[in-house]
Amino acid sequence: MLSVVKRSGVTEPFSREKVIKGVRRACQGRDVDNDALGLLAQQVEDAVRASGSAEIPSNEVGLAILGPLRDLDEVAYLRFASVYRSFSSADDFEREIKDLREHRAESLDGS
Repeated sequence: MLSVVKRSGVTEPFSREKVIKGVRRACQGRDVDNDALGLLAQQVEDAVRASGSAEIPSNEVGLAILGPLRDLDEVAYLRFASVYRSFSSADDFEREIKDLREHRAESLDGS
């Protein structure tokens, strides 16, 4: 069984539903359906299982969410990243938007 170690040290079973719930908040008001959220949760689970470890820190689950969410919806990604990475200023958003644009350009170039 895959377990998540929270910052407090408490360990709990990995839950796709918990991933979906967290991402759904970031997707509020966006055109993202439940099937897409389910697929994202599966991608996250696959990524954390690929580490080969039975216990994974919660921050690694958050990191595993960022990539698929960026590809799914950029606005939801910014919302999630702003909370996950504790953005404290507009500069943080500007930096992240710059990175998003670079990622999009690389994706369009086929890199």
